[in-house]
Amino acid sequence: MRVNGELRDLAATVTPTDAVEPVTLSSADGLNILRHSAAHVLAQAVQTVNPAARLGIGPPVTDGFYYDFDVAEPFTPDDIKSLEKAMDRIIRQGQRFVRRVVTADEARAELAAEPYKLELIGLKGAAPSGDDARAELGADNESVEVGGAELTIYDNVDPKTGETVWKDLCRGPHLPNTRMIGNGYSLTRLAAAYWRGSEKNPQLQRIYGTAWPTKDELRAYQARQEEAAKRDHRKLGAELDLFSFPEEIGSGLPVFHPRGGIIRQEMENYSRKRHAEAGYDFVYTPHITKSNLFETSGHLDWYSDGMFPPMKLDAEYDADGHMTRQGVDYYLKPMNCPFHNLIFRSSGRSYRDLPMRLFEFGSVYRYEKSGVVHGLTRVRGMTQDDAHIYTTKEGMKEELTSTLNFVLKLLADYGLEDYYLELSTKDPKKFVGSDEAWDEATQTLAEVAEASGLELVSDPGGAAFYGPKISVQARDAIGRTWQMSTIQLDFNLPERFDLEYTAPDGSRQRPVMIHRALFGSIERFFAVLTEHYAGAFPVWLSPVQVVGIPVSEQYGPYLDEIIGRLKAAGVRAQVDHSDDRMQKKIRNHTKAKVPFQLIVGEEDQANGAVSFRFRDGSQDNGVPIDEAITRIVAAIETRAQVTGQGQS
Repeated sequence: MRVNGELRDLAATVTPTDAVEPVTLSSADGLNILRHSAAHVLAQAVQTVNPAARLGIGPPVTDGFYYDFDVAEPFTPDDIKSLEKAMDRIIRQGQRFVRRVVTADEARAELAAEPYKLELIGLKGAAPSGDDARAELGADNESVEVGGAELTIYDNVDPKTGETVWKDLCRGPHLPNTRMIGNGYSLTRLAAAYWRGSEKNPQLQRIYGTAWPTKDELRAYQARQEEAAKRDHRKLGAELDLFSFPEEIGSGLPVFHPRGGIIRQEMENYSRKRHAEAGYDFVYTPHITKSNLFETSGHLDWYSDGMFPPMKLDAEYDADGHMTRQGVDYYLKPMNCPFHNLIFRSSGRSYRDLPMRLFEFGSVYRYEKSGVVHGLTRVRGMTQDDAHIYTTKEGMKEELTSTLNFVLKLLADYGLEDYYLELSTKDPKKFVGSDEAWDEATQTLAEVAEASGLELVSDPGGAAFYGPKISVQARDAIGRTWQMSTIQLDFNLPERFDLEYTAPDGSRQRPVMIHRALFGSIERFFAVLTEHYAGAFPVWLSPVQVVGIPVSEQYGPYLDEIIGRLKAAGVRAQVDHSDDRMQKKIRNHTKAKVPFQLIVGEEDQANGAVSFRFRDGSQDNGVPIDEAITRIVAAIETRAQVTGQGQS
């Protein structure tokens, strides 16, 4: 239940004046409690099987939970099966989760054999209470153990004997008993993780799991996971020869192969076209800069952990090796916005110049830890489709509205049409500027988001240090949510860079700055589209749009003429003149997810026609050549996704 706005166990005492709300198992809070309770049962099962295992933390996460352990030997897939059997026994016993408030000394005495718990108790004692404690502890994943005003231990109590059979440091709340976990859970995978996320700390063994209110919901989730595995962009990228991550280059630094290069080029070219039509000016900025630029912007104060180490350059030495000129720190850029501010500041600006919309496909570099680098979705080198819009305060709401509409329309052109909005507000521990400026910016963004008619959810504390943002959360073909475009309103960087324009009355005024990334990064958007379409891109993005397949060699010249006409019309088309049998050619190009296969035999050639074969194996036979070319060109121009004998 929720008591006066805070989650509590059902065993908690309430008074007649308390505001009490039920928390159902299927709600977001209920699922987190279910999964956190399952994590405790997992930890109990591990220590039942391996009493020497030391406990890390076990928080709920999206769609599941994990628990970290320090063990002498890494877990194996066979261990998963034995642990699930041990968990089943605990669940069937219906052990009660019982909360106890303890002092730090009591907790240390009871958990003396758990060094990682002792460290968290020490951190709790050194930090203030409440939100400050959560910030000091570093992450919500740690706050599930010792966050909040009190230090608590949860006992797992045998319902028959009343004996405490296991205990864990935890802030809770939990389910009333283990039986409520039921059979809607499963352990899913093994991983390694550094304690508290730092490579300086010991590496622990992590066990992931998932938990749902019912077995049917678990099966539905597992089916979604199987489909997601088929769509994994890393797997498809290798199968379709789109991109790779050469070990010689380094972690999180992809290279795009010719086929992937075509898709990326089409994505970028269409975006450039739409931006030009919307009145954006194209700019280009270097990949590195002296440190003072990021000192001015605040990135070195607030974002240095996400930046690559500096390069010391420009030092000069005499013949004896003595330094005669001090070197300067240069950084790979993690953001484009400071560069665009310098472009704005390079000459006098008038209100007549506003809104000024600067756009760049700018490469940026961020030092992601090796443990979080993941395919194209989390990389160290990326290209952002970055725009910065400078406008008057009076015109900012109108500009924000048009920017959001532009973003939503362009995402729809790439095939993403199911989305909602998220409003990220100030992190009270990490921001620059006045509260008043933040309040005004946040209120303006909220009004623009609400006016769009889309669902709007809150993301408290999720803003960047310089301003609040709206993000577009897009759902893909299998219902997963991806954060896509972001629109951030910023009163602070114009102040830090002393940006000004001349108002109609001749006074000097500060512009308002809007940060806008549509794809987020080309690499990540490429991954999202690959998984959304399961590699079967719409015709306009497909690396090869048409393949001609002659039934036998004698029909090759006939197909060459047709493919030549398609190429002249700008279609990416080719004829398969290989020695493979026709059926193998069809299988090969179907596996490569080519949208159109044009098959020609005697009857087609005699009638001046071709036979269409689509990705799903259906065919449309005897289509006249002119009609076939018109159909293909129209599918490309309308950005259609070919499905069977039609386009959607």
